[in-house]
Amino acid sequence: MKHWFKLVSVCVVLASSLVSVPARSDDVPPIAAASNIKFALDEIANQFTQDTGRKVNVSYGSSGNFVAQIRHGAPFQLFLSADEKYIHQLQKYDASLGEGTLYAVGRLAIAAPKYSPLELDPELEGLKSLLKAGKLQRFVIANPDHAPYGERAREVLQRLGLWDSLKSKLIYGENASQAALFTVSGSTQGGLIALSLAIAPQFQAMGHYRVIPEELHTPLTQRMILTKKAGDTAKAFYLYLQSDSARQIFSDFGFGLPVLDASESAESKPVESKPVEAEPFQPETGN
Repeated sequence: MKHWFKLVSVCVVLASSLVSVPARSDDVPPIAAASNIKFALDEIANQFTQDTGRKVNVSYGSSGNFVAQIRHGAPFQLFLSADEKYIHQLQKYDASLGEGTLYAVGRLAIAAPKYSPLELDPELEGLKSLLKAGKLQRFVIANPDHAPYGERAREVLQRLGLWDSLKSKLIYGENASQAALFTVSGSTQGGLIALSLAIAPQFQAMGHYRVIPEELHTPLTQRMILTKKAGDTAKAFYLYLQSDSARQIFSDFGFGLPVLDASESAESKPVESKPVEAEPFQPETGN
């Protein structure tokens, strides 16, 4: 019963990231954000409200889908992508202001539910062994067609020679958040997911993880940009996301911090880009 309650709780938290909610008023701008930053951005948004008295309304999903929505008139005033290539796509449609700025560098993790037979390691040797033994039934990644973390997961599996043998066993999450949810659902042996979601306490209640070496995939350089619909609160939040306090929260969730040009924000200090190596979660023992 305790295990089931934890599963329901994490499902509710992660599933909430899949719902787009319209802004309540002009003073509460709608923000589009890649689902891999949900837990970090929720914390930053709460701090922003405490510090400024202003609120934002964040919708989470896959970066590729948000580009299509913004192109077709969605009212988002700020877009935080999981891969800067989607920002560049948006710029081609003249729907944004300026070039935006990098706000984080993402990382991948291999994760599994507690008590899964999958042994976790950075080079995926445990995954190879379970696959070779014919004991791997289902494995999760985000959909590589429109989710950057799914694209990078596919790169990792291809580089390690696992893609062809794994394809028939793969389950695709619509975005990074859904992939993390599927990973700890108990119906899979594990998955390649966003480190920032694996670090979150909501995930650690159900699973454990190991960080994937960043050299195994193309960097996940995450960029944000204001759209032409941006109002004062969205612009203030854009600057706040570059502040020291916001960047510290991103760091706490396993993101690397890109160097910021001093001209991009008067509230930020440039720091060296150095992805954070988070301590792996150790699964509990016993029942």
